Amino acid sequence: MPLKKKTPGPMGRRRPRGRATKAPAKNTTESGLSLRLDELTERIDIVLPEVTARVAALEHLLLELNLCTRDDLRRARQFVREQEA
Repeated sequence: MPLKKKTPGPMGRRRPRGRATKAPAKNTTESGLSLRLDELTERIDIVLPEVTARVAALEHLLLELNLCTRDDLRRARQFVREQEA
């Protein structure tokens, strides 16, 4: 059986096809902190409406039982705003 002849191919090496480039690796501490921050934000978003509703209910009871006036509540809110600033 005779040997097959090789046909001459293109000269040089082939260029590699487009390879996927890796994204730069994130620092593990940064990604961990980011995850924790996202979890805390989610918890606050869940709890905040409930706390707001409870404060409103307490204000309603204070007014209903005549333990304070609307003006007292306004001054209290203003005081809190000043403390936050």
